[in-house]
Amino acid sequence: MDALLESETSIAILLGTYHGASFLSEQLASFEWQTHHNWRLYVSDDGSDTATDIILKQFQAKHAQHQVHLRKGPSQGFAKNFLFLACDPHIDADYYAFSDQDDIWEPNKISAAIKWLKTVSEEVPAIYCSRTCLINSQGEAMGCSVKLKKKPGFAHALVQNIANGNTMVFNHAAKKLLLLAGGIVDVTSHDWWLYIVVTACGGQIEFDPQPSVRYRQHDNNLIGYKTGLLNKSKSIYRLLKGQFKSYNEKHVKALVKLYPYMTPENQDIFSKFIDIRKVSLLKRLHILHSSGIYRQTLVGNMGLVFAAMINRL
Repeated sequence: MDALLESETSIAILLGTYHGASFLSEQLASFEWQTHHNWRLYVSDDGSDTATDIILKQFQAKHAQHQVHLRKGPSQGFAKNFLFLACDPHIDADYYAFSDQDDIWEPNKISAAIKWLKTVSEEVPAIYCSRTCLINSQGEAMGCSVKLKKKPGFAHALVQNIANGNTMVFNHAAKKLLLLAGGIVDVTSHDWWLYIVVTACGGQIEFDPQPSVRYRQHDNNLIGYKTGLLNKSKSIYRLLKGQFKSYNEKHVKALVKLYPYMTPENQDIFSKFIDIRKVSLLKRLHILHSSGIYRQTLVGNMGLVFAAMINRL
């Protein structure tokens, strides 16, 4: 009976493509390797070259009618490309999975996500995500992403994203929140936005320490896994230039529509996060402390304090 129920559980894979011919075939093949077979693929292509189009159409022809859907994307950046799919009311499934064009899914990625998601009430927004194994252009292992040090939550989501979109699988209740917020919101990234939205409204997050995706690192990555002293230096530079504050301002503006759906505790955190920008230095530091907003590491939290001091939060 359990196997029958799992086979009936539908998954909509939401794949965003843009000049992805180099690695796309491997990613598509990893969908075929899934131990859970009841999936449909929706591709939003943002104006790729002919080679990408050929690969997608060949994959479509290979599969059953209506299993692979190809459409033209909005050509407004990767975040809007993914939200274009996630907020399409005509794409209906039990669960939804974001997919990049250049990774490789582990065979049990979907089934592991379903196993956890089924423990959550259908009425509760929920996201499954996981660590990733990093690979280079040749598919060779480069290590794994770090484990979480602290639990995910709204007070964390406001200032840091831990949920890589290429590992995310979310339920229909989470999709409803995206629809309430609107598909044309101006946000930094689709995955960070989903993490913020779901936690704001009292949803649940599962961060699996077992990697579910081989996350390819290469020169053409729009967003790669950033480590090392150089990237920390770049983060400090972006903070000083006001980019971090710009990200936060976008999210605050987009979140206003969801304020009535937030939990009372998160409404309080959100209000304090807004107030931080409007008061003097000492009050900013006091509000930051009382809000409970945090990042995953000591260095990250020191960065938050510094951002508040220079009014770049």
